Amino acid sequence: MTKDLTIRVETQKDYKAVETLTREAFWNVYRPGCLEHYVLNQFRSREDFIPQLSLVLEKDGEIIGHIMYAKAGIELNSGGKMPIMTFGPFSIAPQHRGKGYGAYLLNCSMKKAKEMGAEALAITGDINLYGKFGFEIAKNKGVFYREYPDADFFLIKELKKGVLDNVCGSYTDPGGYFVDEAEADEFDKGFAPKEKLVLPTQIGQ
Repeated sequence: MTKDLTIRVETQKDYKAVETLTREAFWNVYRPGCLEHYVLNQFRSREDFIPQLSLVLEKDGEIIGHIMYAKAGIELNSGGKMPIMTFGPFSIAPQHRGKGYGAYLLNCSMKKAKEMGAEALAITGDINLYGKFGFEIAKNKGVFYREYPDADFFLIKELKKGVLDNVCGSYTDPGGYFVDEAEADEFDKGFAPKEKLVLPTQIGQ
């Protein structure tokens, strides 16, 4: 990538800009409006939030991307819990999409997660996109999304080769990903007004 790009850890002074970016990236994508900017706002105070992996991507000094990581785990059928990580929200400013910036941020963040000791990552997402980054459909590796065990959208990636060999268990998203919609709507009033639209591409439409 070009020298005008910088990846660094998010600071408190970035919070509003990053939340605005996240809102722009997710607005009307999965639902009318979005919740992701509120999820991010609330997650920062949780124990499973990893501040060293809340990373912003800057281009010429402007924040154009952000990714957030959290601690997670696989509940093993044999007993115990295997610590892993997850990530999201993961945002690239709409006007900067399709230029490779998202791939750059994701790859750099996964490298840093591995350096911090993460051995595997689990996410919900599109295998057609994330398969390009080494993710696999998790159920094929013996790890099942607790709420939807047959889900093809639950994905996993080994950061340490072979770490999922002989692993069988289930995964639940960290609690911080579930927020009160009324509280999210109230939080959204602190941003510039945007129209909520019902679109055929949204979940459940």
